[in-house]
Amino acid sequence: MSYDLMVFSPEAAPKTKPEFMVWYDTQTEWAEEHTYNDPSIATSALQSWLQEMEQTFPNMNGPNATDDHTSAYETDYSIGRVVIYAAFSWSLTGEANETAHRLAQKHQVGFWDPSFEGPILLPENGELRPMEEIDKPNTATEKPWWKLW
Repeated sequence: MSYDLMVFSPEAAPKTKPEFMVWYDTQTEWAEEHTYNDPSIATSALQSWLQEMEQTFPNMNGPNATDDHTSAYETDYSIGRVVIYAAFSWSLTGEANETAHRLAQKHQVGFWDPSFEGPILLPENGELRPMEEIDKPNTATEKPWWKLW
């Protein structure tokens, strides 16, 4: 059993959870016409995320694969054009989540934890926020309609 995470291009992903889940199912059918271990087919932001992830969690497949197949840190990345799905050793759940989340925020890609069905996070103003909160007004700072000053 593995601990799975997915990062994705926010421009490609639907903006509602029901639509996202259908899109996720389609993406994880792995039906694109390419191998899923070639980083060059992914968006530049996803490639940057992967390059940094591989520094801690080396890739077990593809051109950047590690020769050390005994490390618990070795990770199986499935690379699509607009998604990267990563399967980590279950013992590294916390470290994998923290690292992947931090780098998703840095590279402004979406983030989702399907293993724990966490919130679907999208980049906004340099941070990752649940998709339900994106583009909603901040009611704490807005004045009521009747206050003109």
